[in-house]
Amino acid sequence: MEYLINVTRKTRENFIRLVESLTVEELNEIPAGFNNNIIWNFGHIIASQQGLCYRLANVQPVIDKRYILPYTKGTKPESFVSAEEVGILKGFMHSTINQLEEDLKQGKFTDYHAFTTDYGVTVKSEAEAVQFFVVHDALHYGMASSIKKVITNK
Repeated sequence: MEYLINVTRKTRENFIRLVESLTVEELNEIPAGFNNNIIWNFGHIIASQQGLCYRLANVQPVIDKRYILPYTKGTKPESFVSAEEVGILKGFMHSTINQLEEDLKQGKFTDYHAFTTDYGVTVKSEAEAVQFFVVHDALHYGMASSIKKVITNK
């Protein structure tokens, strides 16, 4: 589990560097052919981890739902995300993983409800949720990297 948490940290550090390399306008831009933007993908991995690990285990998420709801599965960017909110999301990239690591050690997740992802993979425990969101984080980092290439090569 420690290895997976460390892989997640590395992916998220790379994602933070990507976000820091762009303006807030660029983070909010939805290029032709895409249905979301870089900052939505950034927020989405935070929201998804909270849902997969906490909500499905009947444990209260560690961040306020106002930072979860706009980025959940099935949503799309609805409004401009300010530089202030970008900063808050950047903080959550680290704090949510640090808290998850602590909560896993404390055995907080005892009532996990199985969930089948869009990949067709059924997640049946918090350990499987961690394994899945490592892949999910990397997927959305890749999407954001693709969007960056499109918006910076106009």
